[in-house]
Amino acid sequence: MQTFEKVVLFTDADGYAKFRTEKVPLTEGSPEVRLSREFAARELQLRESPVGFRSPMHCTTIPQWLFVLSGAIEIGLADGSTRIFNAGDHFYSADKLPEGQTFDPKVHGHWSRQVGDVPLVTLFVKD
Repeated sequence: MQTFEKVVLFTDADGYAKFRTEKVPLTEGSPEVRLSREFAARELQLRESPVGFRSPMHCTTIPQWLFVLSGAIEIGLADGSTRIFNAGDHFYSADKLPEGQTFDPKVHGHWSRQVGDVPLVTLFVKD
């Protein structure tokens, strides 16, 4: 069976944001055009971040897909790890603040920054 690799940024049981990959089955369509099941989406939003952009630590408020349309984005986690996503890459951002907890930038969430000399253009698809 063919699958699509879904990169997920999530909040683990210890409260820290982490990455994992999941396989999305491509069971619909035909042998020439393999499709996943349909997913619901509430809204789309485009963003352009200029060269030099960097966010503070934050959590995702609404789970959403992030597709990099141009440029590159680096995502940093509280454990010091980072990952770069280039044009054509994606991830599913779902690192929400655990219920009942107060945001602590030493534990929760992630930061993001534009990488390179091309402005970052992203498409958000919100659940």
